[in-house]
Amino acid sequence: MSDKISLTRRHFLASTIMASVLAVALPSVTFAADKGEVIASVFGGDYGDILHRTVDEALMAPEGYEVIQDISSTEARQTKLRTEKMRAKSSFDVAVLADLDMYPMAKIGTLTELDETNVSRISAVIPALRKPYSVPQIYSYIAILYNPDKIKTPPTSYADLWKPEYKGHVGVSDKLHVATSAVAALVGGGSMSDFEPGHAKLMELREKQDVQILPSNEAIAASFKSGDVWITLNYVSRAYSWSKAGLNIKRAVAKEGAIPIAFEMAVPKNAPNKEGGLAYLNAALDPSAQTGFAEQMGYLPTVTDADLPKELEEAIGLPAEDQDRLLRLDQDYLMEHQVDILNFWNRNFKG
Repeated sequence: MSDKISLTRRHFLASTIMASVLAVALPSVTFAADKGEVIASVFGGDYGDILHRTVDEALMAPEGYEVIQDISSTEARQTKLRTEKMRAKSSFDVAVLADLDMYPMAKIGTLTELDETNVSRISAVIPALRKPYSVPQIYSYIAILYNPDKIKTPPTSYADLWKPEYKGHVGVSDKLHVATSAVAALVGGGSMSDFEPGHAKLMELREKQDVQILPSNEAIAASFKSGDVWITLNYVSRAYSWSKAGLNIKRAVAKEGAIPIAFEMAVPKNAPNKEGGLAYLNAALDPSAQTGFAEQMGYLPTVTDADLPKELEEAIGLPAEDQDRLLRLDQDYLMEHQVDILNFWNRNFKG
């Protein structure tokens, strides 16, 4: 009996010592405390899939957060932000919207104020893209896209779309009426805060250049492929996708400056897990998540410390000097004049 007791004691002591050794030698076995759910209202498709891999699983899960994607449209997300404003808790912790769609939500006071104290990675964001109510998750920019087989000398200015030698071969997307109107304003002597001088240039594009006004970005790509369109305005992320699909297309950054579009993330003031929402914004600005979107979708990182592979940088990159010249649309002006801009486009330009 005593031998059995002695053996048992030795076994117990050995097990205890081994457990202590493992606890010291293998600290990685410990798991982050459960920090609850983070509900992110986002776009679906490839966007949602990439976000799930690069942020939800790779960065948030190890920190103890369970991310639930609420897939919805821009309109549905904006409606929820408006209607849930006065409730004790909103139905999600993170909202994703394009910059022009996020701004009205900030104006009505639905979004949490952000800075380096609650989202530390904001310190790495490109200065021209910083805002006090949202973080820019990914961005692209309007450039001149052209067929190098048809146009041997790369364009240098937005005004090149009005060159007589391109008559009949200029195409614009109906989906980009704001950006195209902004470009026409610049060429006509206006600005991001005054589109009025661009009206004459739009009519000139129609009446003298026989511009092709196509219903979608996909239609622009098809016309490029057929050779009907040689030159257009569009986002470089589109050019990247089209080039990957075999389209012969190049980009030129206009000397006037690039017009950015950013997809932004914000946290409602009444988010049920505000801490988790802020952590999500911080994770989305991580270099690994940023490069993941660049490689898969051709959208540029919004932070200065995300290094892209050389080939990808050459395909979609924007040099630092051009980042400093980004032409941000005047969002107050657009909110006030969006109906007028659309009406001129539909009634006069498209006729």
